[in-house]
Amino acid sequence: MRVHGPKNIPRMDNLPAESHSSTNAFFCVSLNPAIDTRLRFDQFVPGRVNRASAVQRAPGGKAAHVAMALKALSATPTWIGFSGGATGNELLAGLRSLEIDSLPVPIAQSTRVNLEILDARGEVTEILEPGAAITEYEWSEFQRVCAAAFQQEFHKKIALISGSLPPGVPVEAYATLVSLTHSADCLAFVDSSGVALSKVLAARPDFVKINREEAELATQVTIHDPSSAARAARKLLDLGANSAAVSLGERGLIGVRKGDPLAVHARTTPLAAISTVGCGDAALAGFAFAAAANLSFEQSLALAAACGAANCLAALPGHIMRDDISRLERDVHIEQLE
Repeated sequence: MRVHGPKNIPRMDNLPAESHSSTNAFFCVSLNPAIDTRLRFDQFVPGRVNRASAVQRAPGGKAAHVAMALKALSATPTWIGFSGGATGNELLAGLRSLEIDSLPVPIAQSTRVNLEILDARGEVTEILEPGAAITEYEWSEFQRVCAAAFQQEFHKKIALISGSLPPGVPVEAYATLVSLTHSADCLAFVDSSGVALSKVLAARPDFVKINREEAELATQVTIHDPSSAARAARKLLDLGANSAAVSLGERGLIGVRKGDPLAVHARTTPLAAISTVGCGDAALAGFAFAAAANLSFEQSLALAAACGAANCLAALPGHIMRDDISRLERDVHIEQLE
């Protein structure tokens, strides 16, 4: 095993100029968006009346978090997603306030609301609605909108496809979207789970980033340390991915590419997190941003690790701060694993 310190990782502020250019396109694809509602309590007691001390609402769903993180990195992402009812309008207004372009696909039912409950002890409880039921026509329209967007002319195009599937959408949905990216010379980066993940792996996405639990389910590899995570990541390659990364939370990211003899472990110093919700989404954004700048696989994982760590300090999921990313990059450590 060879170990490299942070001195080998280029800082975000020193990335090539083209990485900040609008000639690169990032499409953040959301089949199951939401309004994120974060409730803060001095103490939360299940089964009792609880009064929140603060409430925050923001655009949610994994793709929205990815878009926010890309915006913090100076990219110009486009969010593509279903939108319905008053909550759908609120979601789109929130994206506009963040200066994130959107290509909404209207639906008959209302966009869901997700709850994140934080108490003073640092415990986080998530309550996620299943999402609006999608009709066959709405799903067909979504494919049409994505196909047209992916066909646009840019220097480099990356579709970041993430999140769960709402009712009514076929389990092959992500595989279908990956096929659309490949026909448009667009890269496909995926973060999904369950049956949808197994289907999309067969479509050969360019990059897959999932957490430990999702990786164990997809690969049947028990993950207990970075080396076992590397074995799971290689299994994801065997299942169809061109490159893959497995997140171990505060222990960092383990990634591998086809043809590379060694896996890569990128990690930062553990932090006292406000919340870890959205850390994987921020990491996916960092990897895509670095990949669009033609950085190496090691460098891309390093920026991803810094973005994921920065999300631990964010006021809301995806609302990472550029200063936090730059500071955390100085602490990134890289190991190459057999």
